[in-house]
Amino acid sequence: MIEGVLIKQLAVSADARGYFVEIMSRDEEIFAGFGDMHMTAAYPGVVKAWHKHEQKSENVVCVQGMAKLVLFDPREDSPSRGEVMQVFLGENKLLLVRIPPGVYHGYKCIGEREAVLLVVSDRVHDRNSPDVKRLPPDSTEIPYDWRIKMG
Repeated sequence: MIEGVLIKQLAVSADARGYFVEIMSRDEEIFAGFGDMHMTAAYPGVVKAWHKHEQKSENVVCVQGMAKLVLFDPREDSPSRGEVMQVFLGENKLLLVRIPPGVYHGYKCIGEREAVLLVVSDRVHDRNSPDVKRLPPDSTEIPYDWRIKMG
């Protein structure tokens, strides 16, 4: 487990009308504050990676489809430095994942329909000075292969 990553199992309340899922409340440990919220989607088989933020944390939930969220910890002062972590989330596994500052992350749509993720960060996105560093999905700086592994 990467230092600072929190995972919350989401509970579904369902009846004959449909269902309800509470994702996050400000009185929970996983809530670090509200900066902004955005939505991102990937089509089946598409990888959207890598990026990290130095100042803000992000809370991620997949609300449609299925995604493989992968995190890599490059932080020099972290006890989990160099670790890679995979989290499968989506309609079949309702989880909320908090990604701390400094941790690279990306995701791959692993289902047959697009994966849609909601992301709530604890700081406002500054378009004039974005808090983001990006690497390509096949970066040699991160020891991860996005291909599906069998067995």
